[in-house]
Amino acid sequence: MGADAARAEFRVCNGTQNLVGVAIGYRAAEGWITEGWWQVPATTCATLIEGELQSRYYYLYAEDAARGGRWTGDINMCVAENEFKIVGVEDCFARGYQQMGFKEYDTGRQGSWMVQLSDTPGMQESQN
Repeated sequence: MGADAARAEFRVCNGTQNLVGVAIGYRAAEGWITEGWWQVPATTCATLIEGELQSRYYYLYAEDAARGGRWTGDINMCVAENEFKIVGVEDCFARGYQQMGFKEYDTGRQGSWMVQLSDTPGMQESQN
């Protein structure tokens, strides 16, 4: 693979002036998985998944650590207070987790995807 070849990955870029915490959800062999938190400083990017994307749909939830703003969607998945990897999206509260609304991204089976978080309401996305 040449040095100029695009890297296959799922990235999130923080276009705000604040630290943002990000969690991702996806379907894997063992079922639904949610993982977090990635701390993404202002005006930087983070790679959440390295390598070719294995799923078509990915789910994202993010919150502004300073101002409490959130980027959400209508797909409920589990998150934890601290670093986590959770299998399954059912009974979040009964299992001691919190439940947040994740936004669905249809990557169209592309190998790479990038989401841009901005201060404007809602999430903006683009692809590599």
